[in-house]
Amino acid sequence: METSLPEFTKLTDLAAEKLGGKVLYATDDFFAEKENLIKPGRGIFIPDKYTDRGKWMDGWESRRKRTEGHDWCVVQLAVPGVIQGVDIDTNHFLGNQPAFASLDACYLDHEPTVEEIENDQLPWEEILPKTVTVPGSQHLLEIQSDKKWTHLKLHIFPDGGVARLKVYGNVYKDWSKVAEDEVVDLAFAKNGAYPIACNDMFFSHMSNLIMPERGANMGDGWETKRNRTPNNKDWVIVKLATKGTIQKVLVDTCHFKGNYPDRCSLQGCVLDNDDCLKEDIEWFDILPQVKLHAHKEHLFDGEVNSDQPCTHVRLFIYPDGGISRLRLFGTKSL
Repeated sequence: METSLPEFTKLTDLAAEKLGGKVLYATDDFFAEKENLIKPGRGIFIPDKYTDRGKWMDGWESRRKRTEGHDWCVVQLAVPGVIQGVDIDTNHFLGNQPAFASLDACYLDHEPTVEEIENDQLPWEEILPKTVTVPGSQHLLEIQSDKKWTHLKLHIFPDGGVARLKVYGNVYKDWSKVAEDEVVDLAFAKNGAYPIACNDMFFSHMSNLIMPERGANMGDGWETKRNRTPNNKDWVIVKLATKGTIQKVLVDTCHFKGNYPDRCSLQGCVLDNDDCLKEDIEWFDILPQVKLHAHKEHLFDGEVNSDQPCTHVRLFIYPDGGISRLRLFGTKSL
């Protein structure tokens, strides 16, 4: 029987490599590189793949410790944020996982030097006490702190391998420093936007829509399955980074060449929560149905109704297909 994931897993992975996270330091990554920790997915296993150091593993793995102490690594979050929960995933680490793990965090206004890290000169605070870890499992753990953080220190005791570290939370952005007439991407993950729901993401996840850069490939977007229902339209709802008025809409079908939607449209609403699926919500049109093309950035300006501010948007695609990125350029609303 499937177990539903905690609500915090719907939030932004603040440590994700795709968003801009970095693994700055590890005491030891002899068997598997520390950078694997923040890659997408849960990691894979290839039975007969070896390196000159031993079994190839898709995660961070240190050698067997024969001295006092334990291994640890330092992760720089892509953006400052308030952490709601973490996933310390030992997927495929079945006889080589750590016995325990814990997490410290700190807030810095700079990227720390190796000297600062090695000499323990950073203001670490424990946010997750020493916790038992088991083989091949997701350890989905709630974090009880409302502070904002920029860096994490993952301790593993005494050694071993972790496939992925996902750090779920809310992006912190000081909107008081953004001018009223400054145009920003209100749907950008690094500004604090995140997807709420969609009717289908069979091939790839809706969160890709608001990631940095253009899509790397066809899997790096939001793609629905082929729908045979006449007059079908698929949809996704995104919470904006802040309440704002949208002036320009960019829809990018990069890499979608035989499976892009024929058309799309955009609606907005104003809510003080994320309960976007109720039938009585008053959605208003921002962008009418417009034609889309394969593997192309579509910038819509004159077609946009920019009079009303909104907190959430609903993108429709007709009848189905894939979109790489959605950018919503506008100004914050007071």
